[in-house]
Amino acid sequence: MQLLVGLGNPGPRYAGNRHNVGFMAVEAIARRHRIGPWRRRFRGVTAEGPVNGERVLLLLPETYMNDSGLAVGEAAHFYKIDVGNIVVFHDEIDLPPAKVRVKTGGGNAGHNGLRSISSHVGNDYRRVRIGVGHPGAKELVYPYVLSDFAKAERPWVEAVCDIIADNVVMIVRGEDSSFQNKLHLAMQAKGFGNVLGPGEPEAE
Repeated sequence: MQLLVGLGNPGPRYAGNRHNVGFMAVEAIARRHRIGPWRRRFRGVTAEGPVNGERVLLLLPETYMNDSGLAVGEAAHFYKIDVGNIVVFHDEIDLPPAKVRVKTGGGNAGHNGLRSISSHVGNDYRRVRIGVGHPGAKELVYPYVLSDFAKAERPWVEAVCDIIADNVVMIVRGEDSSFQNKLHLAMQAKGFGNVLGPGEPEAE
């Protein structure tokens, strides 16, 4: 079994936040693969089901972002899921909007959700980093990620979540590079190849 975790904060107040794009991606996976119903356990909500024959557990922690590791640790311990079979979907300010990169381990780049998970299960889990752009100054990061996506951003947000859901079987199979390339090409095909965020200059 693989554990697919979406990061975010619980409740309607945060539902549209940039910080919640991990929740959005995993919810899209559940819809696309008809995984459900959602159940409250492991300090979050979970759903179990197959992705192309592979059993997965979807988890949305309800601990608030900074304590995400409590939920991930409980679920991983209960099912004896190795850290290498944990995949975390999260917002990434160091990537331009709509860009998606996959990596295993590495630093947490100031992301408190990742820091919490690493403290509970170790650092060698896989991360699907969903770019939301950078506001341009360090002091603006906190209010930026806790603000809703702008209306103009919502089309690419929906597109990237749907494309992640359509191709998540590659992640489940460990085909991270193929997944990343497929997403890039699919987003370009939908016209989202050059999305710009706050503080990003136009290409000359």
